[in-house]
Amino acid sequence: MKFSVLASGSKGNCSFIEMEGSCLLVDAGISARRIKQELGNIGHSIEDLDGIFITHEHIDHIKGLATLTKKYRIPLYSRPDTFRAMSCYNELPVECINPIIDQVRLDKLTVRAFSIPHDAADPVGYSIIGSIKCVVATDIGFVDSKLRKELEAARVMVLEANHDVDMLRNGDYPWPLKQRILSNRGHLSNTDTAWALVNLKQRPQTVFLAHLSQSNNLPDLAINTVQQILDQQGVKNLELILTNQDRCVSVDF
Repeated sequence: MKFSVLASGSKGNCSFIEMEGSCLLVDAGISARRIKQELGNIGHSIEDLDGIFITHEHIDHIKGLATLTKKYRIPLYSRPDTFRAMSCYNELPVECINPIIDQVRLDKLTVRAFSIPHDAADPVGYSIIGSIKCVVATDIGFVDSKLRKELEAARVMVLEANHDVDMLRNGDYPWPLKQRILSNRGHLSNTDTAWALVNLKQRPQTVFLAHLSQSNNLPDLAINTVQQILDQQGVKNLELILTNQDRCVSVDF
C-alpha cells in the first residue's frame, strides 16, 4: 500500500492512495500536468487511476479536474450538489460523472463518503477501506461526535492543521475572512487537530498534517503544537507527517 499527499495547502490539494490493486485520487486541486509529474515521481501514471473522489467544489480541490477527465476519461465521484456547484461542471464528460451519497465499491476497496462541516455545497471526507482503513478529512470547521466516529479505527489519516489561532487573529486577513476560518464551517486550528486525535478511542498509526495556511501557520509550529498536546495527554505511538504545498510526501505501508 502507498499513501501519498501530492500537494496540500490553500493553493491546491491532492492525495493518492494505492491499495488492494486499486489506485485513486482524493481531490485534484493542482494542475493535471503536475499530477502527472508527481505520480511519475512515485512510480505511477494517470492511466493507473481507477477513480477521482472530490471532497467539495472549492478551486483548491478541483483545479486540474476538467483537464484530467477530458484527456483521460477517469471516473469521478462526489455528492450530487458538489458536482452541480463545480465551476468546471459543464466541462466534465458526462460519462465520467458518478454521483454518490454514501459509498462505492472499487474492486476490493470500499470508499465511503461522510459529511463534514465546511462552507461548501455538500462537503465530505472519505474513508478508503481495504486491508486497512484510511481517512482523508480536511476543510473541517469542527469535529463533533458523528465525525469522530468516522475517524475511528483509521490506520492512516490526512487531517488538516490549518492555522494557529493567534497568528490568524493577529494577521492581515480582513475580519470577515478570519471569522469564516474560525467558524464551525471553516478550518481546524493546530490545537483543534490535536484534541481531535486525543479524543479518538482507536487512534491512527500515521497522521498527515494537511492544508497548512501559508499566512496563518508555520510547519514547525503546527507539528510542535500537535505533538506537545499529544505528549501532555499521554498519547504514544502516533507518527505525525507534515504535508507540503510544493512537493509530494509519500509513505509505503
